[in-house]
Amino acid sequence: MHTELREAAAELGLLLWREHTLYRERGGGVVIRGEHVARWISLAPRGTRDEILVRAGRILDGGTTAPARAETVVSLSVSRAELAAVCRRLLADTAHGSEPHRSGAASGPRAGAKGRTRGERRSAKAAARDERRAARERRKAVRAARSPHTSPSSWLILIAIASAVLGGLYVYLVA
Repeated sequence: MHTELREAAAELGLLLWREHTLYRERGGGVVIRGEHVARWISLAPRGTRDEILVRAGRILDGGTTAPARAETVVSLSVSRAELAAVCRRLLADTAHGSEPHRSGAASGPRAGAKGRTRGERRSAKAAARDERRAARERRKAVRAARSPHTSPSSWLILIAIASAVLGGLYVYLVA
């Protein structure tokens, strides 16, 4: 099953994106990662012999992957074109409501601007700015949660050790 899944993912990656990376998940599935479109697709074995779980999600700034936004169960015996169509639908579902992260030359102010009004472009920029600001706040919150300060339980342990050492020293000097 794993070799069939790997072969299907390799063919599917070529059908979906010019540039992609394949890697294996811990659970035995295969992930197709399209950095240039900031999306990923996962093919994982399902309980039955012929079915696979297809999931799709986004790649966040910094390269981390967001949880799957869409998933479906598909038979592995379908043609690769049908499987690619299912994956494209899932990718469209993940793109709905969020602008994909673009890198390189396509990220300029005019990228994707054709067909949009000036107000739509401004609102898209404001939404992207708000998303970056929210991500920055989440990173700050995570850093604050992992504060390097000594916790109260650590202070109690240090006080207990110090009192034991001083008690032992007192007993040694008195005796």
